[in-house]
Amino acid sequence: MLKPSQANDSDDNCAPIIFSFFAGSGFLDLGFERTGFDVRFVNEFHKPFYEAYKYSRQIMNYPEPQYEHHLGSIDEFLSGKPQKRLKQYVTNAKKDGLVGFIGGPPCPDFSVAGKNKGREGDHGKLTESYVDTIITFKPDFFLLENVKGLLSNKKHSLFYNEMKEKLESAGYLLTDRLTNCIEVGTPQDRDRILLFGIKRSKVKRSQRLKLEQNFQWKTYLRFDKDVVLQKSLWPTTTPYAANSSLLAPDFSGDMKELTIEYWFRKNDVYNHPNAKHHFKPKAGLSKMQTIAEGDVSGKSFKRLHRWRHSATAAYGNNEVHLHPYQDRRLSAAEALAIQSLPKEFALPQDMGLSNMFKTIGNGVPFLLSEAIAKTIKDFLKTL
Repeated sequence: MLKPSQANDSDDNCAPIIFSFFAGSGFLDLGFERTGFDVRFVNEFHKPFYEAYKYSRQIMNYPEPQYEHHLGSIDEFLSGKPQKRLKQYVTNAKKDGLVGFIGGPPCPDFSVAGKNKGREGDHGKLTESYVDTIITFKPDFFLLENVKGLLSNKKHSLFYNEMKEKLESAGYLLTDRLTNCIEVGTPQDRDRILLFGIKRSKVKRSQRLKLEQNFQWKTYLRFDKDVVLQKSLWPTTTPYAANSSLLAPDFSGDMKELTIEYWFRKNDVYNHPNAKHHFKPKAGLSKMQTIAEGDVSGKSFKRLHRWRHSATAAYGNNEVHLHPYQDRRLSAAEALAIQSLPKEFALPQDMGLSNMFKTIGNGVPFLLSEAIAKTIKDFLKTL
């Protein structure tokens, strides 16, 4: 496997440099690392996620961030010594090349299934903190990832537009897109807002009014979501039988690659280091066995269908995804596959199950992170 320094195109003088915030266990960062970006600074607040990030990079033979892997809140960098330290990192990095900030602030306060407190919520405030960090340290470009609720909810969309206005006033040109991760080949129906910004001074005057055309959001999309999300194209439900066999339908084109079973096999989930990491059924076992394969209509227990894509991989709020043909919940290995992580990505053996599934559900699907990293890299080459 290529390390970041080996993955760069031969005509690059210096890989773009990344400062990562709200990094979690590093799903978003991994897409940038594998695309040849140089991740020099990483920030994460929750220690189990911080430790999982470090562990995953060690087993994949990736180097530690050159500047710092900081355990703490992003707000620490908006004042005092931490602010001076981060400012010096950014100043040093700009001597080597273009500098970008990436991050997906925790989003339950903007999520339809979450707390819906918006900017007043403890997590909602962090989106504004990230925007303030961008404005304070002035990276050459940035990426902000968040949930669909920032667009679909009227109150939240007002906040989102306010944040965009702040960034534009600070000298950034913006382009955004609501992207479903199934469009890049992840076996999951999951919408995310992607907001990209670039310093106006970095863009040629002739290109400034055409950022939407020059930033090619669709280059690395493989599937039309309006087509592949049609329910009529997929199996509905199949009577549940433990350890049963079921032949794949006659799919059109590459649609089989959007199924859970394809990814289970691709990632060899039953021999993965996290194969045994799943919650053990207790009192709910008998109820679990009555749910048909593919029946996701319940408020809590949803049994996924092996020859269909998954619902959004969000495992909190009593959302329980059951294995298609076994008497149990999904394992961490299977959930990682549904998030399109590479086979070699693994979480620490001693990580608690709740933290495992929380970091998996919070993370940006790997194929989506890789697609946006490639899109950004292509755009930066045009500057």
